[in-house]
Amino acid sequence: MSQDDARRPLSPEELAAETGAALPDKEVISLLDLNADLDIALDAAAPIDLAVAANANVAAPIDAAVGANVLSTGSTAQALSDQGVLIDQGITGEAVANAPQDSTIDQSDDTVGTSEPAPAPDATTGGTDVGAVPTTTGGMLDGNLLNVDVDLAADLDLASPIAGAVAANANVAAPIDAAVAANVGSVDSAATAVAQQDAIITQDIDANAEATADQQSTVTQ
Repeated sequence: MSQDDARRPLSPEELAAETGAALPDKEVISLLDLNADLDIALDAAAPIDLAVAANANVAAPIDAAVGANVLSTGSTAQALSDQGVLIDQGITGEAVANAPQDSTIDQSDDTVGTSEPAPAPDATTGGTDVGAVPTTTGGMLDGNLLNVDVDLAADLDLASPIAGAVAANANVAAPIDAAVAANVGSVDSAATAVAQQDAIITQDIDANAEATADQQSTVTQ
């Protein structure tokens, strides 16, 4: 075929010989059809029994001295921290924690959902009618491409009896001695810090610490 023949317009006879067909109706379909019905059953029981008893002596003497020269010329920074601490801690006594717990939990499992019995077969036919097998493929793409139907039934039973007891005897001593001297942006300067601490600490506890948590739980759900 030459270039002139490719650009030649159609003749009336050729136009009359052309045929056309109507396009099918445009349909809107859904790719996913999800129907979820959730009813969840949960039985949870968490009886917790806690008892803590403690006798403690804590002593934390802290002594610190800091001297610094920052952007200084011909300067002196001195820090002196002197600490003398005498700590006497004594505990005479008992720390008793009792947490008796008696729990009786009865969570009867209820019937989760109900299922309908399958229909009985028709006595006249003696079996189950499965219907006619489709012979055309025109309706295979009609409707949704994926149909999901979820039906979940459940019940919830929750019980959490908690018993706790805490008893403590404690002595805490924390003397702190600190000295800080600094020269910042200075010339021919002197910074001096002196911190002197003398501490005599006497701590005595003569007592009994007792904690009792008595819990009796009877839960029926």
